[in-house]
Amino acid sequence: MRHFHRTHISPDAALAVADAFFPTIGLRATATAARSRTFAGDLGTLTLTAKPEGGHYTFLEAHTDQMGESRLDRNVKQYFVQVHNADDPRHAIEASY
Repeated sequence: MRHFHRTHISPDAALAVADAFFPTIGLRATATAARSRTFAGDLGTLTLTAKPEGGHYTFLEAHTDQMGESRLDRNVKQYFVQVHNADDPRHAIEASY
């Protein structure tokens, strides 16, 4: 599956959040580059890229090797929440129903 997120934090900061978050769910970094990371583990393989976009935005794109809404995909969404909290720690994410 492919997931994406736009944020105000820098690509380096977004990748630092990824380096801290994904090992906690059992993924290890198998490849690192200036603007991308590849993580692999029992849940599957994840390729994450962080690109500067349109001035002050960073475009995060995540590709997983899983079909449908897997556990890895849900953790990618949780990573995006971590990135959002790094951007604005005061913001509380709540259900809107």
